[in-house]
Amino acid sequence: MEDWQKQNTEALTSAEQLQYRPELEGNGVEKVISTYPMRISPHLVAQIQRADDPLGRQFIPHLDELSPSSATRDDPLDEERLSPVPNLVQRYRKRVLLLTTSSCFAYCRFCTRKRRIGHHQHRVTWGELGCALDYIGADSSINEVIISGGDPLTMSDRLLQEVLERLRSIPHVKILRLGSRAPVVMPARITLQLCKLLQRFEPLYFLTHINHPAELSVETLAACRMLVEAGITLVNQTVLLRGVNDDAVILQELFERMLQARIRPYYLHQMDLTSGTEHFRTRLEDGIELMGGLRRELSGLAIPHYVVDLPGGHGKIPLVPEYVEALGPCARLRAADGTVVDYPNV
Repeated sequence: MEDWQKQNTEALTSAEQLQYRPELEGNGVEKVISTYPMRISPHLVAQIQRADDPLGRQFIPHLDELSPSSATRDDPLDEERLSPVPNLVQRYRKRVLLLTTSSCFAYCRFCTRKRRIGHHQHRVTWGELGCALDYIGADSSINEVIISGGDPLTMSDRLLQEVLERLRSIPHVKILRLGSRAPVVMPARITLQLCKLLQRFEPLYFLTHINHPAELSVETLAACRMLVEAGITLVNQTVLLRGVNDDAVILQELFERMLQARIRPYYLHQMDLTSGTEHFRTRLEDGIELMGGLRRELSGLAIPHYVVDLPGGHGKIPLVPEYVEALGPCARLRAADGTVVDYPNV
């Protein structure tokens, strides 16, 4: 058994286990996990200092998850409706989302798939994966596949290789994306063997998920460095979370440090309207204001797209500060510092 597999068996999954670390005990953990399971990897246990610190809030259950809200839904992006075969979501004509597993190394409390993650009835079988791969192979309009879950790196190298080989055998699939939070929650999963495996399937983009500078541990940075030095492109998706990273100073530090680590900030996600996550949500105005401040401070390379994934499966749209005051022969554009500038538009 590899070290990462052994660590995965040692994850905290019960309220009783948290009692050995009183500073990590959340509010109503036992009640919450009967609805939304808990899983906290040993690496995270060592990193979290308190239940209410930036990492604790992301991974330790809280009674707020059970608060009802008329604005939220179990499946806010209509993934089940947009699933032509099990474990495959097609919202766009040319790209699909392949859900390879319903498990992760650690369960984020704000997960958009809280309805599925960690629940036995949503376990993904190899037969179901085969049907999804057959569907991709039969639709020549699909040129990009996003491999997600759960976390696809919870699969063994052998199973992951089989999925990647099947996808690479489909002539019309040109681009692969693999989304994983392993560098943050289980950095031991990023091995030299895994990097060599992923190298074989370029172009393959590795989508990390880092929300706060506290997640950039020595081990996490080493794991990311290993991927980058193997020639694998890293891009990051951050979720805007109230009480965790809804602060311009925090986000500036996060994006600058990621860029130094050769991780390109890609998306800053507005929280999805998922049941059990209302306490993490910010207003759209807050996100737009944060992005306006970041544009004054950061290099363009360090600025992600601020996006909202629209309910009902309508896809992502960018949310940007309004820079266009007026159009016409002489446009009026607002600079990042608020100055309105006349711009010849002929």
